Amino acid sequence: MSASQPQPTADAPSVDVPADVPTLLVKIFGKDRPGITAGLFDTLAAYSVDVVDIEQVVTRGRIVLCALVTQPPAGLEGDLRSTVHSWAESMKMQAEIISGIGDNRPRGTGRSHVTVLGHPLTAESTASIAASITGTGGNIDRIFRLAKYPVTAVEFAVSGTATEELRTVLAIEAARLGVDVAVVSAGLYRRAQRLVVMDVDSTLIQDEVIELFAAHAGCEDEVAEVTAAAMRGELDFEQSLHARVALLAGLDASVVEKVRSEVQLTSGARTLIRTLKRLGYQVGVVSGGFTQVTDDLKERLGLDFAQANTLEIVDGKLTGRVTGEIVDRAGKARLLRRFATEAGVPLEQTVAIGDGANDLDMLNAAGLGVAFNAKPVVREAAHTAVNVPFLDTVLYLLGVTREEVEAADAQGA
Repeated sequence: MSASQPQPTADAPSVDVPADVPTLLVKIFGKDRPGITAGLFDTLAAYSVDVVDIEQVVTRGRIVLCALVTQPPAGLEGDLRSTVHSWAESMKMQAEIISGIGDNRPRGTGRSHVTVLGHPLTAESTASIAASITGTGGNIDRIFRLAKYPVTAVEFAVSGTATEELRTVLAIEAARLGVDVAVVSAGLYRRAQRLVVMDVDSTLIQDEVIELFAAHAGCEDEVAEVTAAAMRGELDFEQSLHARVALLAGLDASVVEKVRSEVQLTSGARTLIRTLKRLGYQVGVVSGGFTQVTDDLKERLGLDFAQANTLEIVDGKLTGRVTGEIVDRAGKARLLRRFATEAGVPLEQTVAIGDGANDLDMLNAAGLGVAFNAKPVVREAAHTAVNVPFLDTVLYLLGVTREEVEAADAQGA
């Protein structure tokens, strides 16, 4: 990870290093142990140098520490070099010192975060993604690992190319390689409060709720066939909803509790929601399913918003009809906007997650639309796709590391 350069304040204004000022790049590498960073700068302190930049990374117990410093007073550079090399040898490490001029070159305009998820992440796919970034005119400024399980997730900080162009190019390459790649704009907005809205069936949960009801009505196969066609975009959702719900007519209302008990959350769903809430995000669900299930999920998971269709129940029986406003493809996008207004979150700061054709308007309306194990038509239209069965991997797209998730869990934050 790199340390940020000091920011200007009223009491201590920042002074940029002029482009023609001589500087030294001091590089230390070897086995990591406590005291290396302090030891290097203690050594440099004797030569009255100023620190321009620092970069340090530790991989499998090996440290690479780079310090960009101003040139010492006249006549002292040779002594500095000798002392740094002697100190490094005493630590059983290696040192390299390179003379140069000025600071790092300015980063190019257009900055993005590129998150790559692999299960596994191969050298071939990493090479292809890196080459594609370069091919757009982008420069990879930094790379670091977000997670090592349940998938390998790495993030590239990229400058010099427009986010939308980069997203388009990498989406094509990701599909070819079979990896998941998300591209989002860099900036303060990434750390701002967000609203995350999810589909329910086959996204937040593993099931299709209407099929759970249909199993109790003895018409599961017929309903599943209509559901699949609707999710592929082959049927009008509202018409298919009415057709499927009609098959449930006459079911005893007690089946609602049975279906609630049968619902299985997607792997990582609790972790995702728990972590988002700890970050101060608001979380909601919209579903073409039924409030009889989503209201229960809202209470169990501590969701801020939930909206779905409502099965009509008269005299303790399902009538085979739904009541109220239909939550269909357009309705989901409309609800995303409503939730964003109520949450006080700009639409560009919303994240939508879904898998079916009826999620497309919502995914396109959100600042970041994530196709989760989605149908091909959805993967092609969404901003990014996640094709591993772990819902909490969405956290990596937001720049949250696995270590941060685990640390928060351990502290019970």
